[in-house]
Amino acid sequence: MSQKTKQFSIHEDWTVVILGFLVIGISLFLYLPTVPVFKWSNGADLVGDVLAFENLKTLLVQFVYFISIGSIGIFLVGKSVKNFLLGFPAVYLLTVVALILAGNTFVKGLNLEAVIFSLIIGLFIGNFFKLPEWFKTALSTEIFVKIGLVLLGTSVIFSDILKAGSLGLIQALVVVLSVWYFAFWLCKKLKVDDELALMISSAVSICGVSAAIATSGAIKGDSKKLSYVISMVLVTAIPMMIFMPIIAKYFHFSEEVTGAWLGGSIDTTGAVVASGSLVGETALKISTIVKFSQNVLLGIAAFAISVYWTYTQNKSAEAVESKPTLKVIWERFPKFVIGFIAASLIFSFLIAPEVRDGVKDSLKNLQGLWFALAFTSIGLETNFKDLFSNNSKKPLYAFLIAQSFNVVITLIIAFLLFGK
Repeated sequence: MSQKTKQFSIHEDWTVVILGFLVIGISLFLYLPTVPVFKWSNGADLVGDVLAFENLKTLLVQFVYFISIGSIGIFLVGKSVKNFLLGFPAVYLLTVVALILAGNTFVKGLNLEAVIFSLIIGLFIGNFFKLPEWFKTALSTEIFVKIGLVLLGTSVIFSDILKAGSLGLIQALVVVLSVWYFAFWLCKKLKVDDELALMISSAVSICGVSAAIATSGAIKGDSKKLSYVISMVLVTAIPMMIFMPIIAKYFHFSEEVTGAWLGGSIDTTGAVVASGSLVGETALKISTIVKFSQNVLLGIAAFAISVYWTYTQNKSAEAVESKPTLKVIWERFPKFVIGFIAASLIFSFLIAPEVRDGVKDSLKNLQGLWFALAFTSIGLETNFKDLFSNNSKKPLYAFLIAQSFNVVITLIIAFLLFGK
């Protein structure tokens, strides 16, 4: 039986590419999942909107959709479909609770994303309740994360960036390269391990949570380290979102410079939009353009990091005697990156804008839920002590220093490019 399962199994990275494009194909040609309502301000909204019969029906249909796609993936990689079918409902229910908590308007104002609630809920249950082994083996964190990353490619649209003109792209390129290199150099100086160094560098320089997740996927990183980096990203984004607009107003920066500064240095798109809105319409527009420009570089960065990691981490006898061949690089290269880039290219150049606009909200909802499911799973399989106690303070120091450098260098570049 095990030989039979092995015979039908496909490499996990190819599986997520297949599943990602299956989701995209279904959305484009067969069925567009309705986006559930998670937004609420008070108890009346919670009961009347989120817990309304129609919305619960939407969540049930979404559950069937996700468990079907997930089961196909579990079968293709040769894992136990039975265990997945038994364990997934609990993971889905906990993730929905996280999405409802994140949907509160006060929480949204703090820019606390659903993934952090998914992680906290998972950690709480995983640490205070003894979970059966079959349930832990049913958790499919890597598959969830990588499907989400392939879908993320559909929102990286090159035409949106090109409309913004050259200045946003120039700033994004200069900031990403300079901040990434500084952060990586600093991590090496502080003797932070390579996995954490790459995740921190990408998170600080590109686009926070998404960049950290993409980098972790590209290097097959430890999920506990990824959780640690994302926690740092989300916690530091909150004071930056509040205080940077105040500083800009105090020193009378123009809206153009302020927008470029916010978009280039704040790590999450939601926080960029929130802080830009505090300044004005022009600042909001410029900050969004600069952040989108950085997001476009995510695919290129993930590809470059994949090649670097494959090249430097290959310790086989062949690699020790000679440089890794293209064949060795290809064998170790994370194929989901190809799915991400392919999705971005298809949605940028082959899909009509009106079709793209019609499916973007649904695909963004699906992408967000795959990520949230992944972080619920990470929490369930992680011990508090592993997540916090065993990490030295050096990664935190590296992150904060790199973020400070990011704030300063981005302001200088913003003045050079957008100052009048």
